[in-house]
Amino acid sequence: MTGHRLIRRLQRDPDSERRALIAGLRATPAAIPPKYFYDPLGCALYGAICALPEYYPTRTERAIFAAHRDEIAAAVGRGRQFVDLGAGDCGKAESWLPFVAPTRYVAVDIAEEAIGRALARLAVEFPEIEMVGVVTDFTAGLDLRAELAAAPATFFYPGSSIGNFTPAEARVFLGTIHAHCAAGADAPGGLLIGVDTKKDPARLDAAYDDALGVTAAFNRNVLNHVNRVLGSDFDPAAFAHRGFYAEAAGRIEMHLEAMAPQTVRIDGVPRAFAAGERIHTENSYKYTPSEFAALLGEAGFRGVRCWQDDAGDFAVFYAD
Repeated sequence: MTGHRLIRRLQRDPDSERRALIAGLRATPAAIPPKYFYDPLGCALYGAICALPEYYPTRTERAIFAAHRDEIAAAVGRGRQFVDLGAGDCGKAESWLPFVAPTRYVAVDIAEEAIGRALARLAVEFPEIEMVGVVTDFTAGLDLRAELAAAPATFFYPGSSIGNFTPAEARVFLGTIHAHCAAGADAPGGLLIGVDTKKDPARLDAAYDDALGVTAAFNRNVLNHVNRVLGSDFDPAAFAHRGFYAEAAGRIEMHLEAMAPQTVRIDGVPRAFAAGERIHTENSYKYTPSEFAALLGEAGFRGVRCWQDDAGDFAVFYAD
């Protein structure tokens, strides 16, 4: 059944998004939603971050998958639907398709072009698998009931992206996934998810503030994107990157800090930034394995299994 189809579910309100961005920048403290990181340059910089020696999550998750592939595949089972949340170029899911042999692969992402290209390629490589793309912003609410068949589904959420939610938000999101897993099938589905762990703060600091300054460039570039969206006049070079582990909160925080007093025009209105004033751009929560297993339990999952690297830097969970 070579071929693929795209289901466009993305409903955008540019005026509302613009108003929200302006309100965040005028607030005290100011904030920019992390989705504005990912313009074309931001995507390229993020790819470079994943290859940095300090940034362990990507390669460590990949190593856990490789070391425990058969065991994880046996837990997941074969012949299910495989739902890839935040699929991007579908590269992480592609490595699993021969092992879990899904009947359907459902790639879910906001980036229509990326998943369209990837599905066109995968449809040729795996003609026996039905290939479906769903273009939506699932972080604003996950509802795939209309797109899923009446068969068990495995949800795949790698890369520790769950860390971008607060723990309370994560609990709700995981509960929504569990509801999807439990609905519309004779056998329940499950969730395969990657989670970054709490560790030495110095290692976490280095992962988000690398020596080459790639993460700093990634963070500052969000201001270039904001300038294009709003017609504002931020000078990215006037802001310093601040990325650090806030141990009491259990999260990485990323900020842009004004290095000197300055005034920026935002939607035609001046907004003064004092020296040292910060714009919050991202959080990334970290969990001990027991903390995340408890979160999965609170979301309704049972039968939680966990695999880690020898150093305990990262954890992969399967729960049903």
